Amino acid sequence: MNWFKITEAAKDYRVVLAPDRRQAEWWAGAPSVAADASGILYLAARMREGDSPRGRRGYEIRILQSRDGITFSPVHRIQRDQAGVSGFERPALRRDPHSGLWKLYGCSIIDQGWAVFQFDDAPTPADFKPDTLRPVLTPPSGSDEFARVVGYKDPVLFWDGVRWHLFVIALDFVERIRHFLSNDGINWEPASADPVLENCGWHNFYTRPACVLPLTAGYLFVYEGSHCNWRDPAYNIATGLAFSPDLERFIDLTPEAPLFKSTTPGDYHTWRYSDWLVHQGKLLIYFEAACPDNSNEIRVAIVDVEGKEPSLN
Repeated sequence: MNWFKITEAAKDYRVVLAPDRRQAEWWAGAPSVAADASGILYLAARMREGDSPRGRRGYEIRILQSRDGITFSPVHRIQRDQAGVSGFERPALRRDPHSGLWKLYGCSIIDQGWAVFQFDDAPTPADFKPDTLRPVLTPPSGSDEFARVVGYKDPVLFWDGVRWHLFVIALDFVERIRHFLSNDGINWEPASADPVLENCGWHNFYTRPACVLPLTAGYLFVYEGSHCNWRDPAYNIATGLAFSPDLERFIDLTPEAPLFKSTTPGDYHTWRYSDWLVHQGKLLIYFEAACPDNSNEIRVAIVDVEGKEPSLN
């Protein structure tokens, strides 16, 4: 995989979804993309307004479809009040390879803190019912321990051919990556007692999951993070890469500096929530990026992989 080719392609992006208002704190972002059996692509995004308290600004999960991976049209909208939550963060959209049904996960603040939820599976992404939302991963109950996980958010869902993997942000005093496993996508067990990757180097403030891309051998684990000395590191997020041979061990490939930052000028260099997939001979990289007016938009970078499975070579 030619990293220079990919970073150059990320500069030559196309905008696939803009915020509903072009002003600061209004964002279209957190894309999750998957294809159906006929090759149509579906994108689930979190739409965010800038007026509510932080953590409660995600007003809609918008689902769109596309034939070319660039031009998308809406097919479904799930409003926060329809689902009975205060706000949405990142969704995760995937097609179940066994049932053919679609899965949609998300996250929101509930009484116990941030939690990951799931809607009932649906025959198409246009058929998710907002009132079927139920928590599937909640933080542990309180204790006297000094540091403990107080919430899980921003799910990344991946099927390895045998079972489901769920990578999430675990919140304690910072944000770390936790990994869970499931046979049914509903009941989740920790894959390890340790976080995936350490909060160190350029990502010593936050370290968060972005996506998993299968390679010819092993997996590319795309992660994101921020440094404690960056301006507003809770939102000024950049992206790096790791390699895993087995989704048990993870090797940071970019420990010294991130590989991706927004290439447009402004107060933020945010390049986050990316979802990578190989589709019809192209590597499609969808990501949320900061704009000069401090809004965020969803962009796509396209890399020709000539129909081959990607590798690290």
